[in-house]
Amino acid sequence: MAVPGHKLDRMFNPEVVAVIGDKGPMYMWLQNNMPFKEKGGKLYSVQLDDKEIPGIEALGIQNFKSMADIPEPIDYALVAVPRQVSPYVLKDLIANKANGAGFFTSGFAETGEELGVKLQAQLTEMAKEANFNLVGPNCMGLYLPKAGVRFNADAPIADDGKIGFLSQSGTHGIMFSLVSAANGMHVSRCASFGNAVVLDVSDYLEYLMLDDETEIIGMYVEGVKNGRRFFETLSEACKRKPVIVWKGGQTEAGARATMSHTGSLAAPQAVWDGMMKQCGAITTNNLDETIDVMKLLLNAKRPAGNGMALLAQTGGQSVSITDAFSKAGLRVPRFSDGTYKELGEFFNIVGGSFQNPLDMAGTIQGSMDTLDRILRILDADPNVDAMAMELSAMFAARQWKGKPETLDKTIEEIATHKERSKKPFIVILHPAHEAEYIAKITPKFHAANIPVFQSFERAAAAFARVLAYENR
Repeated sequence: MAVPGHKLDRMFNPEVVAVIGDKGPMYMWLQNNMPFKEKGGKLYSVQLDDKEIPGIEALGIQNFKSMADIPEPIDYALVAVPRQVSPYVLKDLIANKANGAGFFTSGFAETGEELGVKLQAQLTEMAKEANFNLVGPNCMGLYLPKAGVRFNADAPIADDGKIGFLSQSGTHGIMFSLVSAANGMHVSRCASFGNAVVLDVSDYLEYLMLDDETEIIGMYVEGVKNGRRFFETLSEACKRKPVIVWKGGQTEAGARATMSHTGSLAAPQAVWDGMMKQCGAITTNNLDETIDVMKLLLNAKRPAGNGMALLAQTGGQSVSITDAFSKAGLRVPRFSDGTYKELGEFFNIVGGSFQNPLDMAGTIQGSMDTLDRILRILDADPNVDAMAMELSAMFAARQWKGKPETLDKTIEEIATHKERSKKPFIVILHPAHEAEYIAKITPKFHAANIPVFQSFERAAAAFARVLAYENR
């Protein structure tokens, strides 16, 4: 859904896209954006080199040697030209009333070179004077799955994206789009903004917080240009929807690295942490943590407390899952007397236990009716705020391979419980020695909107972060 009147609206909902300076043999940027053309968007090329034009036209894309010849105003342009040429391209974009452009071109102030610094200052002055939406430079630009605009050929085209993602790093923007999709979650809009000389993270954040299609916002950021504006925008965004912030340059060495990457000055970590807490943002340290938190926010009920019922398949794993959740600051309480009484009526305590945690493989023995009975009993316990259940690839994979219907029944049972319960429910499926098989079946859990994690520690850390967000 558009945000009418916002300065970024045309860029985020383009009808006309131009790729400037793309070259063969791959024609990467034109190929990346072919879905935009296939969806009915108008995709044009601007290329002066006569040797490149036949290859462009072979793609079915009309090429122009001048932006002035493009028959419609450009909503978004992708610029891939040498840095020395960039000011001339920007001049033409402004003259032809283009709305905005992502400058893939690098080699600016992040290099520390006199020429790079000078060219960046020139681009900045020109764009600000013209009120032009310049994304970057030194960035991958925009990824708009619904429109078919992509910065990577493997990024999926999807109409159901719920996550807005902002990344100062091009690589992290690409990685997030691919990894989130692999976890059953799609992007609504994504911006890789690099050096952020004109549009800063606050501009994109403002748009995403107003966008109804975006339910949660994530970002990788190394530094901000205007700290006060960022604080105010982030505070407002966190009032509207969850915002997850992954900060790059948390250490002294990492802060030095940001200077050569995007030319960003990293704020002292203690100051940054204080700002995040005051704004109400969820903070993470890496891609995995970011994905895990989003998985819970999108696919689990919001937690009301920290009392965990933990369900494991063996005694050793019951101890390990308890340690993981306890270390994350979560409680593993005693069940109520009524729960113990009900479980005691049928639970097999030879090689098992119905204390919290449960060691339950010997009791269930593949019976979905028994699993359903256990889940209903625990769900009714007043001491239980949420449940986490281990599925053991070490023992179950052989059965699931031999009888795939048993896997389908297990997923169906979990999905049914998850929907009827008002309490969060998460699954831990460690790959063990069956990494290839587990990777193959995990999309089945995603399709059923079941949040599934590969380790106890990752599940516990994500739950603790979401709980802290709910209790902020």
